[in-house]
Amino acid sequence: MAKIKGAIVVDTERCKGCNLCVVACPLNILSLAKEVNMKGYNYSLQIVENTCNGCSSCAIVCPDGCITVYKVKVE
Repeated sequence: MAKIKGAIVVDTERCKGCNLCVVACPLNILSLAKEVNMKGYNYSLQIVENTCNGCSSCAIVCPDGCITVYKVKVE
């Protein structure tokens, strides 16, 4: 059976730092950045690489649709 690996892409300029995705992530791989975007918000980013399982919990709870989750099969 193939294993699925995920990858997260956050549109940092649209993110308003609501922190909902950080709370929703079951693997605790998201955090708010110390830097701010052009609007002055701390944006969300993936802090732990190669751990995402592609569950899409973060993208589902994002009120602005800033998160895209990609899933890749790993043999």
